[in-house]
Amino acid sequence: MRYSQEHKLETRRRILYEASRRFRGQGSEGFSIADLMHDLKLTHGGFYRHFNSKEQLFAEALASAMQESHAKLTTGSDAKAPAAQLRVIIERYLSPRHWANPAEGCPLAALASEIPRQPRAVRAAFDQALKTYMDEIERLLPGKTRRERQRNFFVLFSGMAGTLSLARAVSEEQTRARLLHAAKEFYIQAFCQD
Repeated sequence: MRYSQEHKLETRRRILYEASRRFRGQGSEGFSIADLMHDLKLTHGGFYRHFNSKEQLFAEALASAMQESHAKLTTGSDAKAPAAQLRVIIERYLSPRHWANPAEGCPLAALASEIPRQPRAVRAAFDQALKTYMDEIERLLPGKTRRERQRNFFVLFSGMAGTLSLARAVSEEQTRARLLHAAKEFYIQAFCQD
């Protein structure tokens, strides 16, 4: 039976979406392609009609996750001024909801510690996804030049991703709440002043 191009694209999208969630939630070695395909009610061999390897899937899933994360952080806000938009992003990023849902959250916080051990293609995909993310958000950051705004992006997002990673590692709820609150307060004060 031959499938339409639309069906193939939809199947590929389903694989990519579910893999993106699993990579963020379970890590790069936390699941097998066979399990992924079984859970999607697809054949293991069918995977290779869409992707050459798990590494290719990981690379594309990173880009997809970055786009998804950006959309969750930026959509649905009524904020108009750049500082107000950035405040919404910081509040959403450092929220208990984001902390509790790594599979649906930012791949920076979920996967940054794994990327150095990945093949060059995965690392290149991560670099490109980070650059795209920066290009979309740096316009909201303070700074007179693009270079200053990009520097501020690196400081803000590496700090927020580190905070979220640390909050996920802490077992005591009160400490986790204090950590998220302190970072949120700090970054809002540092970057969201009009």
